[in-house]
Amino acid sequence: MNKFLKEFKDRGYFYQCTSEHELSNILNKEKIKAYIGFDCTAESLHVGSLLQIMCLRLLQKNGHRPIVLLGGGTTRIGDPSGKDKTRKILSEQEIEKNIKNIKNILKKFLDNDDPNIKPIFVNNFTWLKNLNYISFLRDIGKHFTINKMLTFDSVKLRLDREQSLSYMEFNYMILQAYDFLELNKKENCVLQIGGSDQWGNIVNGVELIKRYSNNQTFGLTTPLITLASGAKMGKTENGAVWLDEKFLSAYDYWQFWRNIDDRDVFKFLKMFTDIDISEIEKFKKNNINELKILLANKTTSLLHGEKAAKNSEMAAKEAFSGNSLGSNLPSVTISSKNIDKKINILDLILLSKLENSKSEIRRLIKGNAIKINDNSIYDEKFIIDHNLFKENYLKLSIGKKRHIKVELN
Repeated sequence: MNKFLKEFKDRGYFYQCTSEHELSNILNKEKIKAYIGFDCTAESLHVGSLLQIMCLRLLQKNGHRPIVLLGGGTTRIGDPSGKDKTRKILSEQEIEKNIKNIKNILKKFLDNDDPNIKPIFVNNFTWLKNLNYISFLRDIGKHFTINKMLTFDSVKLRLDREQSLSYMEFNYMILQAYDFLELNKKENCVLQIGGSDQWGNIVNGVELIKRYSNNQTFGLTTPLITLASGAKMGKTENGAVWLDEKFLSAYDYWQFWRNIDDRDVFKFLKMFTDIDISEIEKFKKNNINELKILLANKTTSLLHGEKAAKNSEMAAKEAFSGNSLGSNLPSVTISSKNIDKKINILDLILLSKLENSKSEIRRLIKGNAIKINDNSIYDEKFIIDHNLFKENYLKLSIGKKRHIKVELN
């Protein structure tokens, strides 16, 4: 088996492949270009996209050149795959802003210097915006049958539930297939990689290219990743685990990985770090908490750098040791005028943005889950004064896992 495909499988990335044997033969003979698409519906990607990003890294590791398609055009339509309702339509300005931010995130993970493997970033709006509707229907639409399109899960599930599916969304799979055709023509791209929910769209592209130009291309999909708890990867009770530090600090990102369920640790070491598989197999006898710290450090280093990972580990040790106020913790700054006004613990937590509901804060106080400088707070009317601030900051904790430094200006 080809080296890339073997590691793809060993790391748990593999779900389905079109013509796997032929793909393996081509990968053994030459370096190829392969693409993964990212729609730009938010300013940041979250860890639900991390598996696809690791696939891009694996392509580069094996000398292949990744194409990153940022869906400036298809984001204007909306992918119905896995969706219960029509996606919110964004303005052109919002989409362009999202594209810029997501591109910057992806660059953090990829080798951008080696000309042989540096990623090629494309925006499908460049070719979709000028399509002539009549010509498109005649040249491309003729290769698709409604009968087959109705069998794809992205369409079938919505219709089975009697949920609305607009004609605009129905066209998404044709546009995605057309993207593959364009990249095959312009960049000699021969492989598309995507999540398992994209299988129908990817197969459409492979078949369209075959019918249109008789070129052989391939599709490769990854499994849907869920946490051992059954929750969807990328979502937690406190919200999405964003890859942009503007929305989630390096410390909180580190904590997400540090607090992964024991059952997920080995799986995620394989999927989301570059540690050799043979090394990971040797970890079976290691202390599980040590491995969680290793996972947190490696994943955080990939996104935020080694220094941020080390600082996050130190901050976590400080937070749990109780021996300091946590100088390495993520911080939030509030005006000293707020303290002059004699604000209470409820107001402080709202200002810190650790919680946004007073009723939830009261519940936490009753459960002895709130601490200031490692001392429990039992009274919701507890007043915050300047004496609590040591060296101009205090440590605010909610439960065992959420700790921040509140600084004054």
